[in-house]
Amino acid sequence: MDIIEQPTDNKITGTIEGVAYQNQDTGFTVLDLAVEGDMVTVVGELYGAAEGEELTVWGEYTTHPSFGLQFKAAAFERVLPSSATAIFKYLSGSAIHGVGPVTARRLVDAFGDKTLEIIAKQPEKMANIKGLSEKKAREIAEQFRKIYGVREVIAELSSLGLDTSDALMLYRAFSDVTIEIVKDNPFIMCGYPLYKEFEFADAISRDFGVEPEHINRVRAGIVYILRHNLQNGHTCLPAEKLIDTVYNFIDIARDTVEIVLYDAVDDGLLKMAVIDGEDRIFLSNMFAAERYIAERLMLLKTLEYHSVDDADKLIDEFESFNSIEYESLQRRAIKHSLTGGAVVVTGGPGTGKTTTLNAIIALCEQNGDEVALAAPTGRAAKRLSELTGREAKTIHRLLEVEVQKNDVIKFVHDETNMLKFDVAVIDEMSMVDSALFESLLKGLKPQCRLIMVGDFNQLPSVGAGNVLRNIIDSGICETIEFQKIFRQAAKSLIVVNAHTIVAGDMPDLDARDNDFFFLKTDKENGAALVCSLAAQRLPKAYGLDAISDIQVLTPSRIGMLGSATLNEQLRATINPAREKVNEARIMGQIFREGDRVMQIKNNYDIQWQRDGGEQGVGAFNGDIGTIELIDRKSQIIKVLFDDRTVSYTFEHARQLEPAYAVTVHKSQGSEFPAVVLALCDFSKKLCYRNLLYTAVTRARKLLVVVGDETVFEAMVRNDRKMLRYTGLEAFLTGEA
Repeated sequence: MDIIEQPTDNKITGTIEGVAYQNQDTGFTVLDLAVEGDMVTVVGELYGAAEGEELTVWGEYTTHPSFGLQFKAAAFERVLPSSATAIFKYLSGSAIHGVGPVTARRLVDAFGDKTLEIIAKQPEKMANIKGLSEKKAREIAEQFRKIYGVREVIAELSSLGLDTSDALMLYRAFSDVTIEIVKDNPFIMCGYPLYKEFEFADAISRDFGVEPEHINRVRAGIVYILRHNLQNGHTCLPAEKLIDTVYNFIDIARDTVEIVLYDAVDDGLLKMAVIDGEDRIFLSNMFAAERYIAERLMLLKTLEYHSVDDADKLIDEFESFNSIEYESLQRRAIKHSLTGGAVVVTGGPGTGKTTTLNAIIALCEQNGDEVALAAPTGRAAKRLSELTGREAKTIHRLLEVEVQKNDVIKFVHDETNMLKFDVAVIDEMSMVDSALFESLLKGLKPQCRLIMVGDFNQLPSVGAGNVLRNIIDSGICETIEFQKIFRQAAKSLIVVNAHTIVAGDMPDLDARDNDFFFLKTDKENGAALVCSLAAQRLPKAYGLDAISDIQVLTPSRIGMLGSATLNEQLRATINPAREKVNEARIMGQIFREGDRVMQIKNNYDIQWQRDGGEQGVGAFNGDIGTIELIDRKSQIIKVLFDDRTVSYTFEHARQLEPAYAVTVHKSQGSEFPAVVLALCDFSKKLCYRNLLYTAVTRARKLLVVVGDETVFEAMVRNDRKMLRYTGLEAFLTGEA
């Protein structure tokens, strides 16, 4: 018997007459249950439910807009059929692969009410049945045991607070010994494949009587803190800082944490390097990633490439043919891109990076090189395509993603299946984290020349690492930094003020005759001003579309001018509820036709289609689009992202969030025709220069800053870089 703790008194009991649908990954099931002469549709996580079983379900009746009355299961109790008649029905319903009505009849005729017991415990007896060999009998027994092994795991783990999908992931990882592993070390749930919060496993461990200073608990606490700090950009932490954090977090003696930490290093669970005179502790995968990056970049200095014989002559001819003359730094960047293994091209807006990049690509192609163009995000890749007139892909798409069990990501192109390109141009390198850069380098052949383009003054990557900054500071690669603003770009106050901010100087906020404007306000009136600008004033004055042309940016999600609050008010202003405009409430979030939305999680399986009929898969974190259609009957939301339409089920809609306003961090890699930047009511932790600089450089034609002049100045003056503990620079310089 399988049982899950009953959370409600509302229950039904009956026999499963048929299973209409069952998802093998999540356990979500739709089945028909015969209850006292009536047929009830039951939906919920009922993994392995099969025709002929008796089922008691706790939950509630709901009405589905398309499928009518259903009983939504919150918990269940399942009993194997015990009578010969019920067993025959169960086996006939394809509960066990390879057993159909004929075989089921023969088994039940031979063993009667004991059929299932024979299958589980004495499968050799089945070999006497006509049509069943010993091999087939063993296969049937193995399938039956597996089915009920999974069921037992689900039932046992549900009592610990794990849902069916979590239990299934654990079972796929640890098979029949799942329960034993979890009971032996509940903290296994903090790692692959569940990555549960430490507090969740800790509560279960207390129920099992695990001592606070048990080595498994302390190791789990250490690993949890390291993994948590990946979200803050750190690929490692100083040992002393890590020890202090862990002993406060799990409330045990500091000496115990220190002993367990260094034992974990000795055992190979964690890695250590001495950097700047202190022990730095890494998770093994991050240590391997940064070591690999360093080794590959150093290797690039030793190889011979398919490079040009006389780069200066080639550049001269290109200048003459195109009636152009490159500045000395531009020429240097072009030359090293044609002859060197790895080059960094960096600089702010208006300094000639795009002109230089186009020359590099053209001359590489003229030299017979196969050139790949890539960027970390979809919007950045699209912008790179527009600037170069050539196809650019996301790094994920370039490497080709395969999603394996438990949502594990694997790239098709790696060290065993390398891409054939001679040159790889990677734009927006400031956004590339250590793990992604490692994967990219593994997918490129060793002789592939690497041209890294980016602006190190922008915010670093969302993921762990500080790759571009570390590479530049190490001096391992030829780095060309453009600083001079070209004459045409100097006409833009956005460009001029961006460079002024980077220099630590205060721009003139009183200017009113160009593309940069500052409007004073406070947090009480700021939201109304932002809404007025985005919905009415800017569209009217500049002919802009409030949905597709104007992006509101803010440093924070929270506060009176945080993205959460602004999104509600902007939608109410720009796209209010009205007749004949469909909307749906999903997981507490309202979605409305016409809404501007952002994809907040990489989805490598979701399908898209272009107007010409071209189809593909994938929607990526940071993609911004507009809801074209909400079909409540079929529970589908269609979103237009630039030139492709993606169809979401209501279940997948949790991967979308409103994007009338987004944080500056989420805007990285994107440019917008017009930006309204709200600088009121946010944490002082976000009050620093490169966040302001990143926000300003998101605007292509128009920027309106709304806020407090003292806050703006405080951001300009604060040159505090986002501190990131990494090992890459030390590995590149040989100092670790």
